[in-house]
Amino acid sequence: MSDFEHVFEQPPEGAAADWTIPQNWRAYTETEHRTWDTLYARQMQILPGRAADAFMRGLDALDLNTGGIPDFSVMNPKLQALTGWTVVCVPGLVPDEVFFDHLANRRFVSGQFIRRPDQLDYLQEPDIFHDVFGHVPMLTDPDFAAYMEAYGKGGQRAASLGMLPNLARLYWYTVEFGLMKQTDGLRIYGAGIVSSATESVFCLEDASPNRLGFDLERVMRTLYRIDDFQQVYFVIDSIEQLKQQTLQDFAPIYDRLKGADEIAIDAILPTDAVFTNGTQDYARKGGRFAA
Repeated sequence: MSDFEHVFEQPPEGAAADWTIPQNWRAYTETEHRTWDTLYARQMQILPGRAADAFMRGLDALDLNTGGIPDFSVMNPKLQALTGWTVVCVPGLVPDEVFFDHLANRRFVSGQFIRRPDQLDYLQEPDIFHDVFGHVPMLTDPDFAAYMEAYGKGGQRAASLGMLPNLARLYWYTVEFGLMKQTDGLRIYGAGIVSSATESVFCLEDASPNRLGFDLERVMRTLYRIDDFQQVYFVIDSIEQLKQQTLQDFAPIYDRLKGADEIAIDAILPTDAVFTNGTQDYARKGGRFAA
């Protein structure tokens, strides 16, 4: 789910009615496979000791370091055996209803393309490295897999109630930019972080961002930014906590949210559980790797 412009309004030529396309793995070039290998190697220098145990276990279970871009026909049987999920290719960003339908049926949509070698550090639209390396390892965890399925089903309902902006914030601050508390400290599980060399360090070690305890309604009221490091990260106690808090009827929550103000991205409320009261220096200096 994204705030980016959709590339298409209807399935383009060659796509199925559900917007899926073949991965066409044999068509990837040597340069594209090398780009995956470069990105993978770089992240594996950074993530041990920073990424959540569940993410690292997922990487091992799927063996995504066999050389080059993973072949979905090899990867999917491993993932399906663990949690019943599969990964499908789509030609670009898809409409919300298509995205939710795939999640509700335990299918995760992935871009087919990979970034160019000159785009290693930043790419606005998610590519196959973000989608597969960033997202798919967490789908090997049964609790997280259940959360994602429930999110898909919840998205279908939120769309009918006009509450998609609030639900999008939940996805953003968990699936994309979530932190988790472990006995050995805060760890990363969000795909937008684990696929970024710079934010993997920034989110845990920089003094700038706020790090706050996860609260469902608070998160669903909080604004976010799509073009730079986050100014706030929300910390879950466990994947089980995330699943339990979200496997409930959201109707009463939506009723309360309709009368609630949005919360500024850098705000700290009296009711927040504060892990870090950030300086916000990075944002004040203009962001995007500010000096």
